[in-house]
Amino acid sequence: MNSLTGGGFLIPYLIMLIAEGMPLLYLELAVGQRMRQGSIGAWKMISPYLCGVGVASVVVSFFLSMYYNVINAWAFWYLFHSFQDPLPWATCPLNSNRTGYEEECERTSSTQYFWYRQTLNISPSLEASGSVQWEQALCLTLAWLVVYLCILRGTASTGKVVYVTASLPYCVLIIYLIRGLTLHGAVNGLFYMFTPKLEQLLNPKAWISAATQIFFSLGLGFGSLIAFASYNEPSNNCERHAIIVSLINSTTSIFASIVTFSIYGFKATFNYESCINKVILLLLNAFDLEEGSLTADNLSEKKDYLMATYPQEYAQLAPQIKNCSLEAELDTAVQGTGLAFIVYSEAIKNMEVPQLYSVLYFFMLLMLGIGSMLGNTAAILTPLTDSRAIGARFPKEVISGVVCFINCVIGLIFTMEAGNYWFDIFNDYAATLSLLLIVLVETIAVCYIYGIRRFEKDLYTMIGRKPNWYWKIMWAFVSPLLIISLFIFYLTDYILTGTLQYQAWDATQGQLVTKDYPGYALAVIGLLVAASTMCIPLGALMTFIRKRLKRERVSTVA
Repeated sequence: MNSLTGGGFLIPYLIMLIAEGMPLLYLELAVGQRMRQGSIGAWKMISPYLCGVGVASVVVSFFLSMYYNVINAWAFWYLFHSFQDPLPWATCPLNSNRTGYEEECERTSSTQYFWYRQTLNISPSLEASGSVQWEQALCLTLAWLVVYLCILRGTASTGKVVYVTASLPYCVLIIYLIRGLTLHGAVNGLFYMFTPKLEQLLNPKAWISAATQIFFSLGLGFGSLIAFASYNEPSNNCERHAIIVSLINSTTSIFASIVTFSIYGFKATFNYESCINKVILLLLNAFDLEEGSLTADNLSEKKDYLMATYPQEYAQLAPQIKNCSLEAELDTAVQGTGLAFIVYSEAIKNMEVPQLYSVLYFFMLLMLGIGSMLGNTAAILTPLTDSRAIGARFPKEVISGVVCFINCVIGLIFTMEAGNYWFDIFNDYAATLSLLLIVLVETIAVCYIYGIRRFEKDLYTMIGRKPNWYWKIMWAFVSPLLIISLFIFYLTDYILTGTLQYQAWDATQGQLVTKDYPGYALAVIGLLVAASTMCIPLGALMTFIRKRLKRERVSTVA
């Protein structure tokens, strides 16, 4: 659920693309193509002590699949509701007495109310787990059924589905780009996106977010790239594919961000102007001013005049006068878990023919989500089907069905009233540190265990030429050092921050409030990180013990 968040983010993003994205994508594609195995088998062939790297990738992909498909469930939910007229999030619902609007909705907005109350029915804290929401559970079941049908026939059917899921979003994005750029205030959003915010460069979270964005968008560290590359022809030019895919992926991200920020600009400008108009109307009525005497241009000057001329009256009215700020509106437009749902749905409801744009947007979101899920499930299924113990005993359809069923059942946790808080935990901690460690070990393994010269010869055998100085410098020095720096940034930020916190929905205030994670949530976070990262040293230890025992048996027999 990461996204580009303004000009200050573009610099770390582009640096991470050059120093991490392209080199590591090339490395993983080359490893999969050369070893002809899934993630577990490929790293085991490089060194028996690295079997845990592949297992860690599978564990991370399993965690990702557990919670990521919930996004598709939400997309289905919004898509089904997009055919209503008016849209259910366009206005606040009436209260039980039908004498006014729901109080919670009036304290916030109709789009936030629909997301937090009618979609999630969110609890006030993580401790209040609540019950499973059957509507969301049905949508999640549907999402997993679609994924299962897409992977049922293996890579042949998956490849055909990927063509559809990858191409259709471009059509929708082009439609949205044309519409977005013609919206009032779109320029404000684009200006906000491309305005450099150099203070973000000193913030470790910006660099970690950029790295995570690159890893997630390219699929680095999950094992899916190695799994897909293992089906390539041995002579396939993986270097060219790495460059093309990286550039297309990043261009698409920036293109999608232009569309997104034009919509954000419209939404922020609409809210800002609505705020200004409410303040003007309040002042006109309170001080019996002439119609047209107050405008957005002279509002600040008139407020100072009224404050000086009528100090007591203005002081009584002050709590009702909001400080309207376009910059503040733009800042709040790019925060929160429900980013793709709250902000876009608020912009859509103010468009002409909102049902059309709503169907297009959530259908696009669904296509993107399903495409991501196919890669995640492939990273899990390929090592399982390659395994003699499992792949030889059960057909692929059964293995795929069991994996989807297990993920769906566990995923019901995210459809509970506190499910969104658990979603945030998995989204924030299940893959971030683990991915950094996995790709760090991958680069060290290829360059210093397998050997960079040996890897060069493999590439020469496959594509007919050796990698140039750029690839070798990035693999051997720059990428590992950058990842280690990110580790240090991450740990430093954690030490300085102290207790981990989360954003909880307060219905009485109609806004998010910050709360500390309870002890058991911190334990789960620790387990999520340890479950994948500990696979690497444990795999090496088990291999060492097995070899030691084997040598002892041989020496005993001798």
